[in-house]
Amino acid sequence: MNNTILKMSNISKQFSGVTVLDHVNFSLEKGEVHVLCGENGAGKSTLMKILTGVYQRDDGEIFLQDETGELKPTEFASPKAALDTGISMVFQEFNLMDNMSIAENIYIGYEPTKHGLVDHKTISKQADEQLKRLSLNIPSTRVVNTLTTAEKQCVEIAKCLSHKAKIIILDEPTSSLSEKEVVTLFELIRLLKSQGISIIYISHRMEEIFEIGDRITVFRDGQLIDTVNVNETDTNELVKMIIGREFKESTSEFNSEQDKTVLLECRDISVGNFDAKFDFKAYAGEIVGVFGLVGAGRTELARTIFGLDPIRDGKIFKNGQAIKVTSPSSAIKHGIGLVPEDRKTQGLILTHNIRDNLTLSKLRDLPWVLISRIKEIQITDKYMNLLSIACHSQKQMVERLSGGNQQKVVIAKWLSLDLDVLIMDEPTRGVDVGAKAEIYEIMRDLAKAGKCIIMISSDLPEILRVSHRVKVMHDGNITLDAPITGLNQEIIMHAAIS
Repeated sequence: MNNTILKMSNISKQFSGVTVLDHVNFSLEKGEVHVLCGENGAGKSTLMKILTGVYQRDDGEIFLQDETGELKPTEFASPKAALDTGISMVFQEFNLMDNMSIAENIYIGYEPTKHGLVDHKTISKQADEQLKRLSLNIPSTRVVNTLTTAEKQCVEIAKCLSHKAKIIILDEPTSSLSEKEVVTLFELIRLLKSQGISIIYISHRMEEIFEIGDRITVFRDGQLIDTVNVNETDTNELVKMIIGREFKESTSEFNSEQDKTVLLECRDISVGNFDAKFDFKAYAGEIVGVFGLVGAGRTELARTIFGLDPIRDGKIFKNGQAIKVTSPSSAIKHGIGLVPEDRKTQGLILTHNIRDNLTLSKLRDLPWVLISRIKEIQITDKYMNLLSIACHSQKQMVERLSGGNQQKVVIAKWLSLDLDVLIMDEPTRGVDVGAKAEIYEIMRDLAKAGKCIIMISSDLPEILRVSHRVKVMHDGNITLDAPITGLNQEIIMHAAIS
């Protein structure tokens, strides 16, 4: 029997005359984890949307293995058609009804009935069987809004299995997971492999690609660059394929012993609902890395400094002077900005264009009517060029940009205000390796210009690579505050769990 379960041959797709897929070939073996990687906008998601019936291809053919083991031409006129054929996708943003039970979410739209009514007893029984298949010890009657992110992801996978999935596509599945939850997910993926299910795994994270993948397919500019076995390549070779050139990451220097100019200081501050009080200092020209496990208080710290959450205890100082930060607008007046963790819901208006988003925070400072529009165009041009935002024009809708370019628009919005302190919460989440390098360079340039960057990240290699100083949080307190020199992942992780 042929072990190839899926073959996509010469797939092409255009949008508004722009080629986004150019005669791409792709194959998937039964029971393998096939990783797709490439820069945002390289064509990975478009190919998967064609596979799942969201988009229709302009050219090419799709072949799927039938019951006899033969590859037969297949048409997917809709997502439902792909789902009914055994192809399911778990998106980065989960598609769950928070106020409904696990069982109801798994079988929504496909509920078994009895005497013309929904058979809740059968739904619960079948849902429990799917959860048991995933070794998930949770009653299917649990309401989804009581679940952790990892448990919600398992529910999404259980939905796939309920449709007798042969192929499951996971889109950036670890982007919102803690390190412990990632381990659990990988165990689940290995379990699915053992059951003969094929996984297409979209990811930008180098370390997990080599841990969980069997083969890797690299895309660049709508073309398939190569497909390689994981055990026959390495990180440097893979990055070179992704960005099309040798990758040399620069570093910036900062000596906090010599350049001690405290720009921002919090004294006896407490954040969120935590009782602990701590001091926090950040210097001009410094990139401060803030690390901690989920629930450690990192995001609460950012929200407090930016005025989204009230200060319960302590004071904030800027350049040695006490300041009152009671709202985001007051924080901005004091030269403090925040690039939020979730760019799509907190940092952008997706249905507006690049210009509207980039100049939104400057509208109050711009002159009126015609002159204002001219200024908006000039400002947008300046920062689009400065950050190399890839787009068709200023009027392109932000929702049509890649993740990396969306993130650049968020950063550009704050750069246009020329602030002294920029808090960046998970600044490279969901962006490709090329965009990561560009964002790191932006941060280093800002630091060289005397700004202070507070970078909150759950990516330990990123913390070690970019930070000048690291602050580790646990239970709303700082358990480690030290220069990056001499630190390693073990020291930082120990501080995060102690």
